Amino acid sequence: MQRAWIADLTPEERRLFARLRTPARIQDFLETLPINFERLRETCLSPRRVLRTRTAHCLEGALLAAAALWFHGEPPLLLDLKANRRDVDHVVALFRSGGRFGAISKTNHAVLRYRDPVYRTPRELAMSYFHEYFRDDGRKTLVSHSAPFDLRRRGGGWVTSPRNLWDLSYALDVSRHFPIAPGHALRRLRRADPIERRAGLLLAWRPASGRRPTPTQKP
Repeated sequence: MQRAWIADLTPEERRLFARLRTPARIQDFLETLPINFERLRETCLSPRRVLRTRTAHCLEGALLAAAALWFHGEPPLLLDLKANRRDVDHVVALFRSGGRFGAISKTNHAVLRYRDPVYRTPRELAMSYFHEYFRDDGRKTLVSHSAPFDLRRRGGGWVTSPRNLWDLSYALDVSRHFPIAPGHALRRLRRADPIERRAGLLLAWRPASGRRPTPTQKP
């Protein structure tokens, strides 16, 4: 019953999910989708709506990746990476292979991307993002990460919902999180080097206007 939502998929959606049978293939597909810059309003699109609009931001991409994993019998897990108030959060889909964790990630930047399954625990994987999580001025901003968030607890309606998934986004945001490090350690961080900051300006997709995304569009 947990995967009853599969019966609600269209034939085209089923064929697509059937092709996305490995984390690497899911990641490759996400790379073909332009970034959702939310030009008109903020969104939290379901996997079905992502497939129809052919755009996604980080949470929307993670939801699509989780649905594809679930289609193939793997647990649909999210990991929330929470930044301080000067930056924005990032969300990835967790997967496990050979007893190790990896992550599928939709991002517009050269960092915060896919992680191969070489990490022993979700926390070890989350920590792999710490050094790269910084603002344009080099200040590192990652402060906590969630426990694996199992989407099976939300039923399966989120996969094909026609509405924005704000309730799911809120549930993830207020779920149990673990600090990256004590506050005194986070107050003594060295800024990223200038060459790292320059590399951080690389973008996969640009808004139609040609302007750089605002901070809320960074991941």
